[in-house]
Amino acid sequence: MCPIWPLHLIILYILALCPLWVLCQSAPTLLATFLPNITTVNMDEYEYVNVTISGADMQAGDQFTLATANDHLLAADWNSTYTLTEDHVQKKRFDGKVRVTGKFLGRTNVLVRHHRSGTEGIQVNGSLPVIVLRPERVIDTIFVTSVATFVSLIFINFGCAMHWPTVKDVLRRPIGPLIGMCGQFLFMPLMSFGLGFLIFPHDPAMRLGMFFTGVAPGGGASNIWTFILGGNLNLSLAMTSISTLASFGFMPMWLFSLGQVVFRNAHIVVPYTRIATFVVGLLVPLGIGLGMQKWTPKIAKFMVRILKGFSTTLLLFIIIFAIVTNLYIFELFTWQIVVAGMGIPWLGYCFGYFLAWACRQPHADSLAISIETGIQNTGIAIFLLRYALDQPEADLTTVVPVSCAIMTPVPMTCIYIYQKVKACFVNRRKHKKMLEEDITPRGDSPQPAIISTADLYGKSNKGLEDDLKTDLENTGVNPTPVSVAN
Repeated sequence: MCPIWPLHLIILYILALCPLWVLCQSAPTLLATFLPNITTVNMDEYEYVNVTISGADMQAGDQFTLATANDHLLAADWNSTYTLTEDHVQKKRFDGKVRVTGKFLGRTNVLVRHHRSGTEGIQVNGSLPVIVLRPERVIDTIFVTSVATFVSLIFINFGCAMHWPTVKDVLRRPIGPLIGMCGQFLFMPLMSFGLGFLIFPHDPAMRLGMFFTGVAPGGGASNIWTFILGGNLNLSLAMTSISTLASFGFMPMWLFSLGQVVFRNAHIVVPYTRIATFVVGLLVPLGIGLGMQKWTPKIAKFMVRILKGFSTTLLLFIIIFAIVTNLYIFELFTWQIVVAGMGIPWLGYCFGYFLAWACRQPHADSLAISIETGIQNTGIAIFLLRYALDQPEADLTTVVPVSCAIMTPVPMTCIYIYQKVKACFVNRRKHKKMLEEDITPRGDSPQPAIISTADLYGKSNKGLEDDLKTDLENTGVNPTPVSVAN
Protein backbone atom coordinates (compact mmCIF):
# COMPACT_ATOMS: atom_id res chain seq x y z
CA MET A 1 0.00 0.00 0.00
CA CYS A 2 1.18 3.51 -0.79
CA PRO A 3 2.59 5.18 2.36
CA ILE A 4 0.84 8.47 1.52
CA TRP A 5 -2.50 6.86 0.73
CA PRO A 6 -4.99 8.44 0.10
CA LEU A 7 -3.06 11.69 -0.46
CA HIS A 8 -1.50 10.29 -3.62
CA LEU A 9 -4.87 10.58 -5.38
CA ILE A 10 -4.99 14.31 -4.66
CA ILE A 11 -1.42 14.74 -5.89
CA LEU A 12 -2.23 12.91 -9.12
CA TYR A 13 -5.24 15.17 -9.74
CA ILE A 14 -3.10 18.27 -9.16
CA LEU A 15 -0.44 17.04 -11.57
CA ALA A 16 -3.10 16.34 -14.19
CA LEU A 17 -4.60 19.82 -13.82
CA CYS A 18 -1.26 21.65 -14.05
CA PRO A 19 -1.11 21.66 -17.88
CA LEU A 20 -4.67 22.96 -18.02
CA TRP A 21 -3.78 25.72 -15.56
CA VAL A 22 -0.78 26.71 -17.68
CA LEU A 23 -2.95 26.85 -20.80
CA CYS A 24 -5.52 28.97 -19.03
CA GLN A 25 -2.84 31.40 -17.93
CA SER A 26 -1.56 31.75 -21.49
CA ALA A 27 -5.04 32.06 -23.02
CA PRO A 28 -6.13 35.56 -23.96
CA THR A 29 -8.35 37.28 -21.43
CA LEU A 30 -9.28 40.18 -23.71
CA LEU A 31 -12.31 40.26 -25.99
CA ALA A 32 -12.61 42.25 -29.22
CA THR A 33 -16.09 43.29 -30.34
CA PHE A 34 -16.64 44.79 -33.78
CA LEU A 35 -19.47 47.00 -34.96
CA PRO A 36 -20.81 45.93 -37.40
CA ASN A 37 -19.97 42.34 -36.53
CA ILE A 38 -19.60 41.45 -40.23
CA THR A 39 -18.77 43.77 -43.10
CA THR A 40 -18.68 43.77 -46.87
CA VAL A 41 -16.21 45.75 -48.93
CA ASN A 42 -15.60 46.04 -52.66
CA MET A 43 -12.28 45.40 -54.31
CA ASP A 44 -9.97 48.45 -54.20
CA GLU A 45 -12.32 50.19 -51.77
CA TYR A 46 -12.35 50.51 -47.98
CA GLU A 47 -14.76 50.59 -45.06
CA TYR A 48 -14.43 51.72 -41.44
CA VAL A 49 -15.35 49.44 -38.54
CA ASN A 50 -15.50 50.32 -34.84
CA VAL A 51 -13.79 47.93 -32.44
CA THR A 52 -14.02 47.66 -28.66
CA ILE A 53 -11.50 45.60 -26.67
CA SER A 54 -12.36 44.87 -23.05
CA GLY A 55 -10.72 42.89 -20.27
CA ALA A 56 -8.65 43.14 -17.12
CA ASP A 57 -5.30 42.17 -18.60
CA MET A 58 -4.31 45.67 -19.72
CA GLN A 59 -1.22 47.70 -18.91
CA ALA A 60 -0.17 51.16 -19.99
CA GLY A 61 2.08 50.94 -23.03
CA ASP A 62 0.53 47.74 -24.37
CA GLN A 63 -0.26 47.79 -28.08
CA PHE A 64 -2.86 46.18 -30.31
CA THR A 65 -1.95 45.22 -33.85
CA LEU A 66 -4.16 44.03 -36.68
CA ALA A 67 -3.74 41.05 -38.97
CA THR A 68 -5.83 39.28 -41.60
CA ALA A 69 -6.27 35.59 -42.17
CA ASN A 70 -5.45 36.13 -45.86
CA ASP A 71 -3.33 39.15 -46.75
CA HIS A 72 -4.03 38.58 -50.46
CA LEU A 73 -7.71 39.38 -49.98
CA LEU A 74 -7.74 42.17 -47.40
CA ALA A 75 -5.64 44.79 -45.63
CA ALA A 76 -6.51 46.13 -42.16
CA ASP A 77 -5.06 49.27 -40.55
CA TRP A 78 -5.79 51.35 -37.48
CA ASN A 79 -7.44 54.67 -38.08
CA SER A 80 -6.79 55.66 -34.48
CA THR A 81 -4.21 55.15 -31.73
CA TYR A 82 -3.52 51.56 -30.78
CA THR A 83 -1.35 52.10 -27.65
CA LEU A 84 -2.97 51.74 -24.23
CA THR A 85 -2.91 54.59 -21.72
CA GLU A 86 -3.67 54.72 -17.99
CA ASP A 87 -7.20 55.80 -18.82
CA HIS A 88 -7.72 52.62 -20.88
CA VAL A 89 -6.34 50.51 -18.04
CA GLN A 90 -8.65 52.06 -15.48
CA LYS A 91 -11.71 51.66 -17.71
CA LYS A 92 -10.60 48.18 -18.80
CA ARG A 93 -11.77 49.17 -22.24
CA PHE A 94 -10.18 50.28 -25.50
CA ASP A 95 -12.16 51.86 -28.34
CA GLY A 96 -10.70 52.26 -31.79
CA LYS A 97 -11.53 52.38 -35.47
CA VAL A 98 -10.26 49.98 -38.12
CA ARG A 99 -10.03 50.59 -41.85
CA VAL A 100 -10.41 47.46 -43.98
CA THR A 101 -9.39 47.65 -47.66
CA GLY A 102 -10.52 45.02 -50.14
CA LYS A 103 -7.87 43.56 -52.41
CA PHE A 104 -9.45 40.53 -54.04
CA LEU A 105 -12.59 38.42 -54.05
CA GLY A 106 -13.18 36.10 -51.14
CA ARG A 107 -13.90 35.73 -47.44
CA THR A 108 -11.43 36.37 -44.64
CA ASN A 109 -11.19 37.58 -41.02
CA VAL A 110 -9.57 40.54 -39.28
CA LEU A 111 -7.69 39.52 -36.13
CA VAL A 112 -6.37 41.59 -33.19
CA ARG A 113 -3.14 40.77 -31.37
CA HIS A 114 -2.12 42.04 -27.92
CA HIS A 115 1.54 43.02 -27.58
CA ARG A 116 3.39 43.69 -24.35
CA SER A 117 7.04 44.68 -24.19
CA GLY A 118 9.21 41.64 -24.64
CA THR A 119 6.42 39.38 -25.95
CA GLU A 120 5.49 38.30 -29.46
CA GLY A 121 1.83 39.04 -28.98
CA ILE A 122 -1.25 37.03 -28.12
CA GLN A 123 -4.33 36.88 -30.27
CA VAL A 124 -7.36 38.55 -28.73
CA ASN A 125 -10.65 36.69 -28.62
CA GLY A 126 -13.05 37.76 -31.34
CA SER A 127 -12.56 38.47 -35.03
CA LEU A 128 -14.28 40.40 -37.81
CA PRO A 129 -15.54 38.40 -40.82
CA VAL A 130 -15.11 40.37 -44.04
CA ILE A 131 -16.52 39.62 -47.50
CA VAL A 132 -14.70 41.16 -50.46
CA LEU A 133 -16.85 41.62 -53.56
CA ARG A 134 -16.32 42.81 -57.12
CA PRO A 135 -18.00 46.17 -57.77
CA GLU A 136 -20.15 46.86 -60.79
CA ARG A 137 -18.00 48.86 -63.19
CA VAL A 138 -18.83 51.15 -66.09
CA ILE A 139 -16.50 49.21 -68.37
CA ASP A 140 -18.55 46.04 -67.77
CA THR A 141 -21.71 47.80 -68.95
CA ILE A 142 -19.90 49.20 -71.99
CA PHE A 143 -18.57 45.75 -72.87
CA VAL A 144 -21.94 44.00 -72.61
CA THR A 145 -23.74 46.74 -74.55
CA SER A 146 -21.17 46.92 -77.33
CA VAL A 147 -21.03 43.14 -77.76
CA ALA A 148 -24.84 42.92 -77.90
CA THR A 149 -24.94 45.67 -80.54
CA PHE A 150 -22.24 44.13 -82.72
CA VAL A 151 -23.73 40.65 -82.45
CA SER A 152 -27.13 42.01 -83.54
CA LEU A 153 -25.48 43.64 -86.56
CA ILE A 154 -23.68 40.47 -87.52
CA PHE A 155 -26.89 38.46 -87.26
CA ILE A 156 -28.43 40.92 -89.71
CA ASN A 157 -25.52 40.04 -92.00
CA PHE A 158 -26.26 36.36 -91.46
CA GLY A 159 -29.86 37.02 -92.46
CA CYS A 160 -28.62 38.65 -95.65
CA ALA A 161 -26.45 35.60 -96.38
CA MET A 162 -29.06 33.01 -95.38
CA HIS A 163 -30.54 30.89 -98.15
CA TRP A 164 -34.09 30.34 -96.98
CA PRO A 165 -34.90 27.35 -99.26
CA THR A 166 -31.88 25.54 -97.79
CA VAL A 167 -33.05 26.31 -94.27
CA LYS A 168 -36.50 24.95 -95.09
CA ASP A 169 -34.91 21.76 -96.42
CA VAL A 170 -32.99 21.43 -93.14
CA LEU A 171 -36.20 21.85 -91.16
CA ARG A 172 -38.03 19.29 -93.33
CA ARG A 173 -35.27 16.71 -92.84
CA PRO A 174 -33.72 17.78 -89.52
CA ILE A 175 -30.96 15.17 -89.44
CA GLY A 176 -28.25 17.70 -88.61
CA PRO A 177 -30.24 19.45 -85.86
CA LEU A 178 -31.16 16.10 -84.28
CA ILE A 179 -27.50 15.05 -84.21
CA GLY A 180 -26.60 18.40 -82.69
CA MET A 181 -29.32 18.12 -80.04
CA CYS A 182 -27.97 14.72 -78.99
CA GLY A 183 -24.62 16.35 -78.40
CA GLN A 184 -25.95 19.54 -76.82
CA PHE A 185 -28.62 18.13 -74.52
CA LEU A 186 -27.29 14.65 -73.73
CA PHE A 187 -23.52 14.49 -74.10
CA MET A 188 -22.58 17.98 -72.89
CA PRO A 189 -24.56 17.94 -69.59
CA LEU A 190 -23.44 14.41 -68.69
CA MET A 191 -19.85 15.09 -69.71
CA SER A 192 -19.64 18.33 -67.69
CA PHE A 193 -21.24 16.56 -64.71
CA GLY A 194 -18.70 13.74 -64.73
CA LEU A 195 -15.74 15.98 -65.55
CA GLY A 196 -16.66 18.25 -62.64
CA PHE A 197 -16.46 15.39 -60.14
CA LEU A 198 -13.16 14.31 -61.68
CA ILE A 199 -11.48 17.74 -61.58
CA PHE A 200 -13.11 19.24 -58.45
CA PRO A 201 -13.89 16.28 -56.17
CA HIS A 202 -14.00 18.46 -53.02
CA ASP A 203 -15.39 21.72 -54.39
CA PRO A 204 -19.14 21.53 -55.12
CA ALA A 205 -19.34 25.21 -56.11
CA MET A 206 -16.82 24.72 -58.92
CA ARG A 207 -18.60 21.55 -60.00
CA LEU A 208 -21.79 23.56 -60.22
CA GLY A 209 -19.99 26.12 -62.40
CA MET A 210 -18.92 23.35 -64.78
CA PHE A 211 -22.38 21.80 -64.87
CA PHE A 212 -24.11 25.12 -65.55
CA THR A 213 -21.70 25.71 -68.42
CA GLY A 214 -22.46 22.29 -69.88
CA VAL A 215 -26.25 22.73 -69.86
CA ALA A 216 -26.27 26.14 -71.60
CA PRO A 217 -26.05 25.56 -75.39
CA GLY A 218 -26.57 28.03 -78.18
CA GLY A 219 -23.57 30.33 -78.06
CA GLY A 220 -23.87 33.06 -80.70
CA ALA A 221 -20.21 32.75 -81.67
CA SER A 222 -20.91 29.33 -83.18
CA ASN A 223 -22.48 30.89 -86.27
CA ILE A 224 -19.53 33.25 -86.72
CA TRP A 225 -16.97 30.46 -86.48
CA THR A 226 -19.00 28.21 -88.77
CA PHE A 227 -18.99 30.90 -91.44
CA ILE A 228 -15.30 31.72 -91.04
CA LEU A 229 -14.19 28.07 -91.21
CA GLY A 230 -16.38 27.25 -94.21
CA GLY A 231 -19.10 25.23 -92.50
CA ASN A 232 -22.77 25.11 -93.41
CA LEU A 233 -24.02 28.49 -92.18
CA ASN A 234 -27.68 27.73 -92.92
CA LEU A 235 -27.51 24.56 -90.83
CA SER A 236 -25.71 26.42 -88.06
CA LEU A 237 -28.35 29.14 -87.88
CA ALA A 238 -31.14 26.57 -87.88
CA MET A 239 -29.43 24.58 -85.12
CA THR A 240 -28.86 27.67 -82.97
CA SER A 241 -32.52 28.64 -83.24
CA ILE A 242 -33.77 25.12 -82.49
CA SER A 243 -31.39 24.51 -79.57
CA THR A 244 -32.23 27.87 -77.99
CA LEU A 245 -35.95 27.13 -78.15
CA ALA A 246 -35.36 23.59 -76.86
CA SER A 247 -33.49 25.04 -73.87
CA PHE A 248 -36.85 26.06 -72.39
CA GLY A 249 -37.52 22.39 -71.74
CA PHE A 250 -34.16 20.65 -71.47
CA MET A 251 -32.42 23.15 -69.21
CA PRO A 252 -34.95 22.89 -66.32
CA MET A 253 -34.84 19.10 -66.64
CA TRP A 254 -31.08 19.00 -66.06
CA LEU A 255 -30.98 21.81 -63.49
CA PHE A 256 -33.54 20.22 -61.19
CA SER A 257 -32.15 16.69 -61.55
CA LEU A 258 -28.36 16.54 -61.71
CA GLY A 259 -28.07 20.15 -60.58
CA GLN A 260 -29.42 19.24 -57.15
CA VAL A 261 -26.97 16.35 -56.95
CA VAL A 262 -24.03 18.65 -57.63
CA PHE A 263 -24.95 21.28 -55.06
CA ARG A 264 -27.94 20.66 -52.83
CA ASN A 265 -27.91 24.09 -51.17
CA ALA A 266 -27.93 26.08 -54.41
CA HIS A 267 -30.89 28.35 -55.14
CA ILE A 268 -31.39 27.18 -58.71
CA VAL A 269 -33.48 29.45 -60.92
CA VAL A 270 -34.21 28.76 -64.59
CA PRO A 271 -33.42 31.94 -66.59
CA TYR A 272 -36.50 31.86 -68.82
CA THR A 273 -36.36 35.63 -69.36
CA ARG A 274 -32.74 35.53 -70.42
CA ILE A 275 -33.35 32.63 -72.80
CA ALA A 276 -36.33 34.44 -74.31
CA THR A 277 -34.21 37.57 -74.71
CA PHE A 278 -31.59 35.55 -76.55
CA VAL A 279 -34.26 34.05 -78.83
CA VAL A 280 -35.58 37.52 -79.70
CA GLY A 281 -32.05 38.83 -80.18
CA LEU A 282 -31.40 35.96 -82.59
CA LEU A 283 -34.58 35.83 -84.64
CA VAL A 284 -35.28 39.56 -85.06
CA PRO A 285 -31.91 40.42 -86.69
CA LEU A 286 -32.18 37.34 -88.91
CA GLY A 287 -35.64 38.47 -89.99
CA ILE A 288 -34.29 41.93 -90.78
CA GLY A 289 -31.55 40.38 -92.91
CA LEU A 290 -34.04 38.21 -94.80
CA GLY A 291 -36.19 41.29 -95.41
CA MET A 292 -33.18 43.14 -96.80
CA GLN A 293 -32.63 40.28 -99.26
CA LYS A 294 -36.11 40.92 -100.64
CA TRP A 295 -36.47 44.70 -100.50
CA THR A 296 -32.89 46.02 -100.63
CA PRO A 297 -30.89 43.38 -102.51
CA LYS A 298 -27.96 45.69 -103.28
CA ILE A 299 -27.42 46.51 -99.61
CA ALA A 300 -27.85 42.83 -98.73
CA LYS A 301 -25.13 41.86 -101.22
CA PHE A 302 -22.82 44.47 -99.73
CA MET A 303 -23.50 43.12 -96.22
CA VAL A 304 -22.60 39.62 -97.41
CA ARG A 305 -19.35 40.88 -98.95
CA ILE A 306 -18.17 42.41 -95.67
CA LEU A 307 -19.44 39.51 -93.54
CA LYS A 308 -16.19 37.59 -93.22
CA GLY A 309 -14.07 40.60 -92.32
CA PHE A 310 -16.72 41.89 -89.94
CA SER A 311 -16.99 38.47 -88.26
CA THR A 312 -13.24 38.22 -87.74
CA THR A 313 -13.08 41.76 -86.36
CA LEU A 314 -15.95 41.07 -83.97
CA LEU A 315 -14.31 37.92 -82.62
CA LEU A 316 -11.03 39.72 -82.02
CA PHE A 317 -12.89 42.56 -80.31
CA ILE A 318 -14.77 40.20 -77.99
CA ILE A 319 -11.67 38.19 -77.06
CA ILE A 320 -9.43 41.21 -76.41
CA PHE A 321 -12.06 43.31 -74.64
CA ALA A 322 -13.17 40.38 -72.47
CA ILE A 323 -9.60 39.70 -71.36
CA VAL A 324 -8.93 43.37 -70.60
CA THR A 325 -12.11 43.84 -68.57
CA ASN A 326 -11.64 40.61 -66.61
CA LEU A 327 -7.92 40.62 -65.93
CA TYR A 328 -8.59 40.18 -62.22
CA ILE A 329 -10.07 36.73 -62.75
CA PHE A 330 -6.78 35.32 -64.05
CA GLU A 331 -5.53 35.34 -60.48
CA LEU A 332 -8.01 32.54 -59.81
CA PHE A 333 -6.67 30.36 -62.62
CA THR A 334 -5.19 27.03 -61.59
CA TRP A 335 -4.37 23.99 -63.66
CA GLN A 336 -7.77 22.56 -62.74
CA ILE A 337 -9.53 25.67 -64.04
CA VAL A 338 -7.56 25.55 -67.29
CA VAL A 339 -8.32 21.85 -67.80
CA ALA A 340 -12.00 22.47 -67.09
CA GLY A 341 -12.06 25.35 -69.58
CA MET A 342 -10.46 23.20 -72.26
CA GLY A 343 -12.40 20.03 -71.53
CA ILE A 344 -15.96 21.30 -71.98
CA PRO A 345 -15.71 22.85 -75.48
CA TRP A 346 -12.94 20.66 -76.88
CA LEU A 347 -14.63 17.38 -75.98
CA GLY A 348 -17.84 18.83 -77.41
CA TYR A 349 -16.12 19.58 -80.72
CA CYS A 350 -14.75 16.06 -80.98
CA PHE A 351 -17.99 14.34 -80.03
CA GLY A 352 -20.10 16.48 -82.38
CA TYR A 353 -17.85 15.96 -85.39
CA PHE A 354 -17.41 12.21 -84.94
CA LEU A 355 -21.12 11.70 -84.32
CA ALA A 356 -21.93 13.62 -87.52
CA TRP A 357 -19.23 11.70 -89.39
CA ALA A 358 -20.65 8.41 -88.12
CA CYS A 359 -24.04 9.51 -89.45
CA ARG A 360 -22.39 10.17 -92.85
CA GLN A 361 -22.93 13.90 -92.91
CA PRO A 362 -20.90 16.06 -95.34
CA HIS A 363 -17.81 17.78 -94.00
CA ALA A 364 -19.43 21.22 -94.02
CA ASP A 365 -22.40 19.89 -92.03
CA SER A 366 -20.15 17.94 -89.66
CA LEU A 367 -18.12 21.07 -89.01
CA ALA A 368 -21.25 23.08 -88.23
CA ILE A 369 -22.56 20.36 -85.90
CA SER A 370 -19.19 20.12 -84.16
CA ILE A 371 -19.00 23.86 -83.53
CA GLU A 372 -22.63 24.05 -82.39
CA THR A 373 -22.03 21.21 -79.93
CA GLY A 374 -18.84 22.58 -78.43
CA ILE A 375 -19.63 26.28 -78.07
CA GLN A 376 -21.70 27.01 -74.97
CA ASN A 377 -23.64 30.09 -73.91
CA THR A 378 -21.35 31.15 -71.07
CA GLY A 379 -23.48 34.24 -70.45
CA ILE A 380 -26.38 32.06 -69.31
CA ALA A 381 -24.00 29.97 -67.17
CA ILE A 382 -22.74 33.09 -65.39
CA PHE A 383 -26.33 34.27 -64.92
CA LEU A 384 -27.27 30.93 -63.33
CA LEU A 385 -24.32 31.08 -60.95
CA ARG A 386 -25.20 34.62 -59.87
CA TYR A 387 -28.65 33.44 -58.80
CA ALA A 388 -27.70 30.03 -57.44
CA LEU A 389 -24.87 31.07 -55.11
CA ASP A 390 -24.27 33.83 -52.61
CA GLN A 391 -21.49 36.34 -53.03
CA PRO A 392 -18.54 36.13 -53.33
CA GLU A 393 -18.87 32.44 -54.26
CA ALA A 394 -20.97 33.39 -57.29
CA ASP A 395 -18.19 35.59 -58.67
CA LEU A 396 -15.49 33.10 -57.71
CA THR A 397 -17.16 30.24 -59.57
CA THR A 398 -17.64 32.31 -62.74
CA VAL A 399 -13.98 31.56 -63.39
CA VAL A 400 -15.15 28.23 -64.89
CA PRO A 401 -17.38 29.66 -67.66
CA VAL A 402 -14.85 32.46 -68.23
CA SER A 403 -12.09 29.88 -68.66
CA CYS A 404 -14.38 27.97 -71.02
CA ALA A 405 -15.01 31.12 -73.06
CA ILE A 406 -11.27 31.80 -73.30
CA MET A 407 -10.37 28.25 -74.33
CA THR A 408 -13.28 27.85 -76.78
CA PRO A 409 -11.73 29.66 -79.79
CA VAL A 410 -8.26 28.10 -79.47
CA PRO A 411 -8.86 25.00 -81.67
CA MET A 412 -10.85 26.97 -84.24
CA THR A 413 -8.19 29.66 -84.41
CA CYS A 414 -5.61 26.96 -85.11
CA ILE A 415 -7.84 25.50 -87.84
CA TYR A 416 -8.33 28.95 -89.36
CA ILE A 417 -4.56 29.58 -89.44
CA TYR A 418 -4.02 26.14 -90.97
CA GLN A 419 -6.62 26.85 -93.66
CA LYS A 420 -4.99 30.16 -94.52
CA VAL A 421 -1.47 28.70 -94.69
CA LYS A 422 -2.69 25.76 -96.77
CA ALA A 423 -4.57 28.06 -99.15
CA CYS A 424 -1.46 30.20 -99.55
CA PHE A 425 0.67 27.21 -100.57
CA VAL A 426 -2.03 25.84 -102.88
CA ASN A 427 -2.45 29.18 -104.63
CA ARG A 428 1.30 29.51 -105.02
CA ARG A 429 1.55 26.08 -106.64
CA LYS A 430 -1.35 26.85 -108.97
CA HIS A 431 0.22 30.14 -110.00
CA LYS A 432 3.55 28.46 -110.66
CA LYS A 433 1.88 25.76 -112.73
CA MET A 434 0.02 28.34 -114.81
CA LEU A 435 3.26 30.19 -115.51
CA GLU A 436 4.94 26.97 -116.64
CA GLU A 437 2.06 26.06 -118.96
CA ASP A 438 1.69 29.54 -120.45
CA ILE A 439 4.79 29.42 -122.70
CA THR A 440 3.24 31.29 -125.66
CA PRO A 441 3.63 35.10 -125.44
CA ARG A 442 0.46 37.08 -125.88
CA GLY A 443 1.88 39.22 -128.73
CA ASP A 444 2.49 36.18 -130.99
CA SER A 445 -1.16 35.23 -131.29
CA PRO A 446 -2.33 35.50 -134.96
CA GLN A 447 -4.89 38.05 -136.08
CA PRO A 448 -8.33 36.66 -136.80
CA ALA A 449 -8.91 35.97 -140.47
CA ILE A 450 -12.02 36.85 -142.44
CA ILE A 451 -13.24 34.63 -145.22
CA SER A 452 -14.39 36.75 -148.09
CA THR A 453 -18.11 36.42 -148.58
CA ALA A 454 -17.66 37.42 -152.20
CA ASP A 455 -15.75 34.24 -152.87
CA LEU A 456 -18.37 32.17 -151.07
CA TYR A 457 -21.57 33.77 -152.25
CA GLY A 458 -20.56 35.84 -155.25
CA LYS A 459 -20.57 39.55 -155.97
CA SER A 460 -24.20 39.91 -154.93
CA ASN A 461 -23.21 39.55 -151.25
CA LYS A 462 -20.74 42.42 -151.39
CA GLY A 463 -22.93 44.48 -149.07
CA LEU A 464 -22.97 41.73 -146.44
CA GLU A 465 -19.18 41.54 -146.55
CA ASP A 466 -18.87 45.31 -146.09
CA ASP A 467 -21.22 45.20 -143.09
CA LEU A 468 -19.20 42.41 -141.50
CA LYS A 469 -15.94 44.30 -141.98
CA THR A 470 -17.46 47.43 -140.48
CA ASP A 471 -18.58 45.54 -137.37
CA LEU A 472 -15.14 44.05 -136.86
CA GLU A 473 -13.42 47.39 -137.29
CA ASN A 474 -15.73 48.90 -134.66
CA THR A 475 -14.59 46.22 -132.21
CA GLY A 476 -10.92 47.06 -132.84
CA VAL A 477 -10.06 43.95 -134.85
CA ASN A 478 -8.14 44.37 -138.10
CA PRO A 479 -9.82 41.96 -140.54
CA THR A 480 -7.58 40.13 -142.98
CA PRO A 481 -9.52 38.86 -145.99
CA VAL A 482 -8.78 35.33 -146.99
CA SER A 483 -10.03 34.11 -150.32
CA VAL A 484 -11.32 30.62 -150.47
CA ALA A 485 -11.15 28.82 -153.74
CA ASN A 486 -14.35 27.54 -155.25
